[in-house]
Amino acid sequence: MKTRGRIVAFLLLIVIFAGTISPTVAGVLNNIKLGLDLQGGFEVLYQVEPLKGKEDQKITEDVVKDTAAALSNRIDALGVNEPSIQVEGGNRIRVQLAGVEDQNTARELLSTEANLTFRDSDDKIMLDGNDLKQGGAKAAFNQQGQPIVTLKLKDANKFAEVTSDIAARPAPNNVLVIWLDYQDGDSYAKEILKQKPKFTSAPRVSQRISSDSVEISGAFTVEETKSLAGILNAGALPVHLDEIYSTSVGAQFGSQALSSTILAGIIGIAAIFIFMLFYYRLPGLVAVISLVVYIFLILVVFDWINGVLTLPGIAAIVLGVGMAVDANILTYERIREELRVGKSVKTAFETGAKEAFTAIFDANITTLLAAAVLFYFGTSSVKGFATLLIISILVVFITAVWASRILLGLLVHSGYFDNKPGWFGIPKKRIHSPEEEVDTLDLTTKFDRFDFVHNRKIFYTLSIALTVAGIIFLSTFNLNLGIDFSKGTRVELQSTEPLTKEFVADKIDKIGLSSEDIVLSGDNSNIAVIRYKQDFTQAEIKTLKTEMTKQFGIEPNVSSVSPTVGKELAKNAIYALLIAALGIVIYVAFRFEWRMGFASIVSLLHDAFLMVSIFSILRIEVDITFIAAVLTIVGYSINDTIVTFDRIRENLHRSKKITSEEELATIVNKSLRQTLGRSVNTVLTVILVTVALLIFGAEGIRNFSIALLIGLIAGTYSSIFIAAQIWFDLKVKELRKTGGIEVKKEEKKWGSDEPVV
Repeated sequence: MKTRGRIVAFLLLIVIFAGTISPTVAGVLNNIKLGLDLQGGFEVLYQVEPLKGKEDQKITEDVVKDTAAALSNRIDALGVNEPSIQVEGGNRIRVQLAGVEDQNTARELLSTEANLTFRDSDDKIMLDGNDLKQGGAKAAFNQQGQPIVTLKLKDANKFAEVTSDIAARPAPNNVLVIWLDYQDGDSYAKEILKQKPKFTSAPRVSQRISSDSVEISGAFTVEETKSLAGILNAGALPVHLDEIYSTSVGAQFGSQALSSTILAGIIGIAAIFIFMLFYYRLPGLVAVISLVVYIFLILVVFDWINGVLTLPGIAAIVLGVGMAVDANILTYERIREELRVGKSVKTAFETGAKEAFTAIFDANITTLLAAAVLFYFGTSSVKGFATLLIISILVVFITAVWASRILLGLLVHSGYFDNKPGWFGIPKKRIHSPEEEVDTLDLTTKFDRFDFVHNRKIFYTLSIALTVAGIIFLSTFNLNLGIDFSKGTRVELQSTEPLTKEFVADKIDKIGLSSEDIVLSGDNSNIAVIRYKQDFTQAEIKTLKTEMTKQFGIEPNVSSVSPTVGKELAKNAIYALLIAALGIVIYVAFRFEWRMGFASIVSLLHDAFLMVSIFSILRIEVDITFIAAVLTIVGYSINDTIVTFDRIRENLHRSKKITSEEELATIVNKSLRQTLGRSVNTVLTVILVTVALLIFGAEGIRNFSIALLIGLIAGTYSSIFIAAQIWFDLKVKELRKTGGIEVKKEEKKWGSDEPVV
């Protein structure tokens, strides 16, 4: 019986989706804040230290909070939109300022202690910041139209006494030297001989001044006077800030990264849409609709939580599409199997959706564990990547599991597709009649000629050979660690013309910043990455950026990491991997059995080590995004492994007792053959996205994309050829010891019948 109302309901839902998304998507996109890697800006991690000369000063939680508040006031004076200031680890403050045009000036004014002092020519303090009225600093112009800063004093009489004293001194000692952050060892006599002295200004005083107003003049720009006035009004910092990590991105780099990565995402997602429509037909259309809703919801939720979108964050959204497709593919493959054994379209839909849920649930929970660990141990953009990955997993259940099934259910139950398996990508010649009573376990597949179990020693040998080769390469060449995990400074230059190492080396030699570590990249070798072993100071970074901008015509990206931060990042990366692996193993052991948990951890270690080995062999730089890629692959790999184990568990349930190795081998082989098509399709969709990111995406996520591509291939290989075979060997030992394996039915969990083995 055909029910036109269900078709109408389906179309109505599509209209509602379109009517909701179309008028709001532009607003949502405009509301989302872009990270500094997408619009330019800088990020600095300060360690709060006692003021020089006050080593006994205690750095308490309140002191750090007060310092963060002072920094916030300064940023307000700079006029930066939506800054990010976070206290970390009790004595550190991370500041992120996106969209800042003059980064050098902003960083100087941000970190300066702003201890204003008025000294004589012998460096004796005459006045200090305590003599100023609160909020009394203002940007102004003098009679000659030059930018100046005016200050209001609390006591005009005190200023009169000071100026009277200075005016009575013979020239050239009749100066009132204005210092910002005077340090022990600084001297007016030395600085006056320099072209760019450290003091702010040194006006001569020829007479007593009975006024509460002071002018600070110098070679200021209008913006500099505004910033200086704002910082003086914000007050001096109560501590010394030691810059232990910094990174900066030029505005041009950011805009190019944004446009290229969005293009890569569009290409990758479009390829997935085409594949789903071509291969799955009607369900593929439903998948495309649910994926559009999925992407929209991801952006809406991220806007609600006031998230900051970064380059890895865009990659997480695009990869999340692959995860959502995976849930659809699991369901659609099960429906196609039920259709092949002769069930009606409606029955196949109901059974397939039910049987696929457990695998979808377990697979996404394990990926969620990896994402949560990454969020806890990650910093900055990596934390943003983890946030979007977590949101993606949760939204998958709304769209790919719930919305997708509602939409497909309306079409299936309309009756218009009864006895039309072609709409599901199944030709009639592959369908058995109900009278044949064929079980899904007996279905033929494209992979029936493969004997996975009896060839397992070949797979073991191959994996052992790769592992040994990896150990040799790692012990010989080590990893090409980026500054994230070691220390030093990384400079990225971009040119409109192709570059050569000799040309870059010559340019940096001229500015006294020679380096032997120069790597060219980009489609036309127009990007140069220069690494230095030392972590540069703020002053050195300013010089570097100024001089390189003169030499190359574009401001470079500069990242500097201290040894302390490098060691911490390496330690946290190891902790993240270990905790994620442990959590996944515990979950798998709880949901399945300990042998499957053990097999899973072996395959995960296999995948992670293979990625590390290949990076060592190819000498690809290992940075913090590599850890994000490894943990993502841990989630994807266990996803594949769980789907395989779920099918083995289901097929075991069809036997009351396993009495021989051959019977067990048959079950494992058939389970692998049945899930191999799904594994291939899933990894293919994610590879489409990853390759698009690799080819068209920004240079900043190229290594991340390479790691993902390697990991996806390794994860699929280990799930099929390693994990299931290890479980088989462990199960054979149990079989030989007990003489047989009893299989009994257990109560339903999360909507599925599960056997206990």
